[in-house]
Formats: sequence, structure tokens, C-alpha cells
Amino acid sequence: MRALRQFLLLPLIAALALAQDNSIESTGGPRCGASLHEQNKALRIELNANANCAWQIQRNTNQTIRLVFSHFKFAPSSSCETESIKIYDGPSTNSPLLGQVCNDTDAVPVLQSSSDSLTFTITTNSVAFTRNFFVFYYYFSPETRPENCGGQLTGPNGTFTSPNYPAAYPEFTYCVWHIQTAKNSKIKLQFQDFFLELDKNCQFDFTAVYDGLTTNTGLIGKACGLAQPKFESSSNVMTVVLFTDYANSYRGFSAQYTSVPLPGPVEPDTLLTCSSDSMKIVLSKSYLASLGYKETDLQLSDPSCTPVITNSVIFSFPLASCGTTKKDDGQSITYTNIISLSPTGNIITRQKSVQIIAKCKMENNSTLEVIYVTKSNTIQNTTAVGRYNVSMSFYDSDSFSKPIHQSPYYVDLNQTLFAQVSLHSTDPNLSVFVDTCIASPQPDFGSLTYDLIRSGCNKDDTVVTYPPLEHYGRFKFNAFRFLQGSPSVYLQCDILICDSKNANSRCTKGCISRQKRAISSYMWKTKTVVGPIRLKRNLRSADNSESLAKADAEETPNPQQYSFYTLSLVVLISNIIIVVAVILKYRKRQAGYGYQKIPNSY
Repeated sequence: MRALRQFLLLPLIAALALAQDNSIESTGGPRCGASLHEQNKALRIELNANANCAWQIQRNTNQTIRLVFSHFKFAPSSSCETESIKIYDGPSTNSPLLGQVCNDTDAVPVLQSSSDSLTFTITTNSVAFTRNFFVFYYYFSPETRPENCGGQLTGPNGTFTSPNYPAAYPEFTYCVWHIQTAKNSKIKLQFQDFFLELDKNCQFDFTAVYDGLTTNTGLIGKACGLAQPKFESSSNVMTVVLFTDYANSYRGFSAQYTSVPLPGPVEPDTLLTCSSDSMKIVLSKSYLASLGYKETDLQLSDPSCTPVITNSVIFSFPLASCGTTKKDDGQSITYTNIISLSPTGNIITRQKSVQIIAKCKMENNSTLEVIYVTKSNTIQNTTAVGRYNVSMSFYDSDSFSKPIHQSPYYVDLNQTLFAQVSLHSTDPNLSVFVDTCIASPQPDFGSLTYDLIRSGCNKDDTVVTYPPLEHYGRFKFNAFRFLQGSPSVYLQCDILICDSKNANSRCTKGCISRQKRAISSYMWKTKTVVGPIRLKRNLRSADNSESLAKADAEETPNPQQYSFYTLSLVVLISNIIIVVAVILKYRKRQAGYGYQKIPNSY
């Protein structure tokens, strides 16, 4: 029934609002500024580019002026330096500055003079754009205030109403309610009944709700007309404002607020994985929601690199792509990318700026993975450890085209072996250097070792190193065996990775003596192992042993086979005996019973 009444009332409300709208003085075209002396007045102001207008409000009365800018529209992207409204507490622009309204003002400005005069100016820039402003002022006595108009609300929940509710609220009303609940809570506000003058921009009568204890900034929203609006604060404080003008009063509102505990601080639910090929960033949807964002609000430094969205948001990309930056500080290489969080589909936002910065730091013997979030100058860190992907293989020739996959690798004594170290990375500006290689008969490289290469210097007469080639380090040597009779040889190499653009890196110095070893640097160091290598005579011995074992196995009867043969022979003999017995019995029967011819009776 109430909904039907509201539906029937809407045309009447709209007509009354239109009538009031037509009664408002408009200022536009050649008019710029005015001297105003009325007790109250509403102004609709329309200005174009390069305007500089001043309005003076003055009246010989012992009252105060309340000035409200309930709607303002500046040129897009204008700043306070180029376009603004300035309000002065007195009869001229030489009076004290009371306040300023700009394009980014996050409030419905309500200002109050200290005397019976007030001045405001509007300045516009050179952009061709029609600016619109709705201004209302009235004189009032500060000591007079309606009952039930504003106040402090401090309980965990409560209710409040507009003055005179459910009767019509008074004209020229300005009420402010400050709500404050316990710490670590937020406030939910529900208007259970709401009926204010209807207007598209809520210029005449309106309710404004602020996220905080002030009305200067933090506007959550503004409401008017017939509705049941809901608002929610981000903390335990909220401010509610009711403003009414001189006409068309309705029953106002009845509101209820409740406090809701805030969840504990959400730890960054993130995962960063770094390899020598790529960077992978995984963000949970719940973590993004705790920051006030959804999965569509994220983008990398290069927006064309989009994530895969499942239960999480996953960015995975090569290190040298998607806007990743690379920094060489002389001791390590760091790859950095930034995920920016910004709401999509909106013209304005009241959310704090958030960036998620992911860093892969390649240090000696490890990769330090760092991900941290910046939010209002607060940094939260998450770290993990990984490694460059380096491998070493033998090849069949110096073309290094066919790797040896067999293990163990059987070779002839003094055969030339070709070894290649490979860095698996998408970064083209890295080089590989084989610093040291040692051989050992044991895979743990215990006390018995033999140097092939040491500090880039060939220690074995048969070792030949090849010039560096992109992500590869190559060398060859002749096969040998250890005198102690061990059948295997294992190879372990220390691999250095450098910035190929650094002409003074360790990778460019080649063989360096012990005295000069500290003069150059490298970015990353790791160890790689390959083996075992065995002589082919061991392979032949192994093959002969296998053949002999096979022949012995063929000559030696299997116990199960022996039992089978015995059983078969017994069954065969039994069948022969049965057949012979049947034949003998048949012959005996044939001898005892002869045929007798029947005599002819004729």
C-alpha cells in the first residue's frame, strides 16, 4: 500500500520540484556576479571559459549566513589552481578565506560566516565547457536549532530520525549526526523510511553521508526523493548531514545504524615464482577483495599482458617482456614488474592507490624472489628462494647438435668428449662462463678430485674451451680413468652468469690468476654435475657377463619345467596302458561268442 501511495505521489513531487526550479534565479551569459541582500536566495549559475565573477552577500542584520553549494560541475580535469570557488568571510575578497571548492572536492560544501556579510568568487580556465553551479544561502540565528537535529551517537547500534518525523521537517534545516562505535568495527547505515524533496541532482533537500567525523571530505553518497538508501563506512566513524531549503517539506527519514566487527588484518595471499625463463605472480581473489578490488582491476606494466583467472589471478610471462625492467647493481641482477590496482568503469574513485611490486633478484647461488604491496606508503613483503635453470650435457661432436642421452656414457680411453653448459633463460642479455670444472670417481666429489679447469684456466693439457655463445659455455677434453681402479668419472663445474652488456664482467676476463681474481665481478654462480662416464671395456665386460649368465640359464633346467615334463610322461604311459587293456578285452569277447546259421524251415 505504501508503495502505491509513493507511486501516486511521484508526479506531484516532480511538479512541485519543477515549480521551485522555475522560481530560482539563473545567472548566465553576460551576467557575472551580483550583490545580494535577500534573507535567502537560490542561484543557478552557468559560466563559460575565462570567467572571473564575484558575488557579495550582505544584509544589515545581527545574523549569520549559511552558504551551500549543493551542485557544482567544473571543466573536466581542471585543478584548484585554474578553476575554483573561493569563499571569503566578509564583504570583499580581502576578507579572510573561509574555504575553497574545486573539481576534486569530495563533499557537499556548507559554509558559515562569522558576520552578516560573505563573498564568493568563481574562476574558470580557458577550456571551452559549460560550468554549472547551484548555490543557496540563508540568514539564521546560530542559537536557534530545531529539536532532534543532530548530535553524538556512540552505542554499538541505534536509531535516529529527522526533526518532526513523521511530520514534515522544518525549512532551513541543517542537522549533523556524528556516529562513533568501538574500534576495529565499521558502521552500516540503513534508512528504513526516507522521503525528501525529489531532484535529479539533490540540489534542494538532501542527506549526505561521510566516511569519518568531518564534512569536509570523504563523501560516501548523497540521497533525496523516495528511497531506502544504505551506506557503509570503512571504519568506526560516520557523519550524516540533513539539509533542507525553504519549500516543499516532506516527512523526512527514520534511520538505523549497526556496528560490524572488522576482520583482522589480511596477510598478503600472494605467490611469486622466479625462474631463469619467467616470472609467475599468483594473487588470491580474497586478498584482492580485502584491498577493495576485483580481478578485473589489475594490470601489469604492459597492459597487453593479461592474467589467467581461475580461483586466483595468475600473471605468467617471460622475464624480458610485459614491461619488466632489469637492473644490474654490480652484485646481482634484479627483474621488476608492477601490478597496478585501479577500479574500472568509473570516472572517479575514493579508493587508495595500490601497487603490487614483484622482484626477481638473481644473487649468488640462489634467486631471491620478492613481492611487496604499496598502499598509503605501507610496504608488505613476501620472499622465497629459487634458482637459475642451468644444465650440462655431453654431445657427439663439436657441432653440439646431438646431445648424448645414454647414462652411463661409455667412451674409449682418450676419446674426445664435448661438453656444453646451457642457461635456460628468455633474457638475451646474459652470458655464461665456465669458471671451474673438476672430475671425481665419486658423485659426492670427496677427497679425490682432478682439475680440468680452474678460475677459467685450463689445467688439463687436453682441455680446449670454445668462445662464449649467447647462453652457452662449451669445452672439450679427452677421456681418462682414475688409477685407483674406479669404473666411473663424474664432472662438476662452477658456472658464472654475467650481464653481457657489461664489458668488465668476470665472463669477459677468461683465465685469471689467483692474485687478480677479485678485480672482476659476476652476477650469479651455480654448480652443475654430469656423469657417470665409463670406459667401453667395462661395457664389454658387462655384456659378456650378461651373455654367460643367459647361456647358463638356458642350459640349467628350471625346477618347474622338470616337474611339468615328469607329469606329462606319467600321463602318457597311463594312456598307453589303458588302450592296450581295452584291445585285449575286446579280442577275448569275440572268441567266446560265435555266429550260428538258422536252419531253413521250408
